[in-house]
Amino acid sequence: MPRTFNTTAVCVPEIHYMVNIDQRLQEISRLVDGGKYFAINRARQYGKTTTLMALSRYLQKRYHIVSMDFQTFGSADFSTEAIFSSAFAGSFLDSFQIERPAMTEALHSAIENITQNIDSPKLTLRPLFQKLAMICAASDKPLVLIIDEADSAANNQVFLDFLAQLRAQYIRRFQQPAFWSVILAGVYDIRNLKQKLCPEEEHKYNSPWNIAADFNVDMSFSKDDIAGMIQEYENDYQLGMNIDEIAGLLSDYTSGYPFLVSRLCQLMDEDVSIRQVSIPAAANNSQVKSITSEHPCNREHNTENTCVDEYNARKAAWTKTGFLEAVRIILSEKNTLFESLIGKLHAAPRLGTMLKTILFTGKTFSYSADESIIDMAAMFGFIKNLNGTVAISNRIFEIRLYNYYLSEDEIRGTDIGKASLREKNQFIVDGHLNMRRILEKFVVHFTEIYGSRDEKFLEEEGRQYFLLYLKPVINGIGNYYIEARTRDLRRTDIIVDYCGEQYIIEMKIWHGEEYNKRGEQQLLGYLDDYHTDRGYLLSFNFNRNKKIGVQDVFIDGKVITEAVV
Repeated sequence: MPRTFNTTAVCVPEIHYMVNIDQRLQEISRLVDGGKYFAINRARQYGKTTTLMALSRYLQKRYHIVSMDFQTFGSADFSTEAIFSSAFAGSFLDSFQIERPAMTEALHSAIENITQNIDSPKLTLRPLFQKLAMICAASDKPLVLIIDEADSAANNQVFLDFLAQLRAQYIRRFQQPAFWSVILAGVYDIRNLKQKLCPEEEHKYNSPWNIAADFNVDMSFSKDDIAGMIQEYENDYQLGMNIDEIAGLLSDYTSGYPFLVSRLCQLMDEDVSIRQVSIPAAANNSQVKSITSEHPCNREHNTENTCVDEYNARKAAWTKTGFLEAVRIILSEKNTLFESLIGKLHAAPRLGTMLKTILFTGKTFSYSADESIIDMAAMFGFIKNLNGTVAISNRIFEIRLYNYYLSEDEIRGTDIGKASLREKNQFIVDGHLNMRRILEKFVVHFTEIYGSRDEKFLEEEGRQYFLLYLKPVINGIGNYYIEARTRDLRRTDIIVDYCGEQYIIEMKIWHGEEYNKRGEQQLLGYLDDYHTDRGYLLSFNFNRNKKIGVQDVFIDGKVITEAVV
């Protein structure tokens, strides 16, 4: 059976294409070898469970691994100490005995002791840990306790008391037997659990898990990690794909977020590749262009679409065009990761305000882990610390957020969006975007609708309204993103991918002719980076005597279409 890309539950190397995580396992095992108690807190679908299962296999020769999952515990299991202790003991014994430890008389006696008392109301946390210590003492190898989905016990005092017992055991581990290492995994860290349980109390930051070692292992995928995974795919199918290019695209768009990497690969493999494709008459097998037969970008093909074989369809999917089609699909689908992202925006309006401000105005926010909104957003993987400032964590999240906020405006029926829809047919000619025409009409419509608005409006809302104007034109066919390296209050570069072509549009606030000249030179350099000879410059000018309109400027063999509103 061929391997597949997996985005649900646990990845298994024998049946799934996976990033090689051996280096990560070595880093984590050093913490275990040092007898550390620690937590692996990462965002949803960040590969925690897969890592824990791989870690169990990695460590099993030197340790007995007891793996538990608190998601298998019902809410009633946390209702009292006795009920929790019974549920924990049962789960512990099930996992421990799967390990098949050498059953000495002492170990058999320790297991019997806990088994006989498992339903006793007197088996509360303290006696439970006394019995667990007996098992640790009798075991032929050190015990490592791993609890996945530990934050399933959020808002529960019993769980916090359980953590306090782990802490006490850790402190006394040189005087009496204890777990050699304990690993808790989940999205929330233990301090956040404390905050959720008692948000108004002064001692909310005094977590019983303050004995935990720092966990600084990078669990995101690097470009090299991704390249290694798709090299295995290439070895199986011999497509002749440009591995460096595809790995670079995956890294650029996802910043190594494991679910996003795997999902895009899965879409190329299982969705884009199985669509009926057409091959241009001039194309050979090494230059297959992946365009679905019904796709509006199918402009260069024969009138009769040719259904290609599975090999060429797969080959076509693993190109830049196929990748961008996968991006289009993931941005339009519903999945638990995106639902969590949008759900948090509704639950935390301050978070939504901050993200929207960053996206549309370029305003920067200092990254402070002490600020609860920033801490929460980072914990869920939505933002990252970029040179001391808050940044959206990856391009996929960024585009999804742009689409979400722009869709809100579309639902409200903004005039600029309606104007774009009315003109949409003249913006696409033979499958190509006529970006100059888009800018010409935007200048006209923006001036008609918003020309009398003040400077503050232009600075804070102008770029948002251009994206709102652009979105209906490319919606469902093309993608766009904001180049993070140039986003600030003065200039923002939009990269539009449409039917295999890229359009570079710099949006900036007008700060005089000299500044405009510098902007032209910066854009020229950017055009070189993207191997194109045409760019677009959209300026929002506060000068009441400004000259609005569109003109072409020819510099060093390149064309810059400049629009001023």
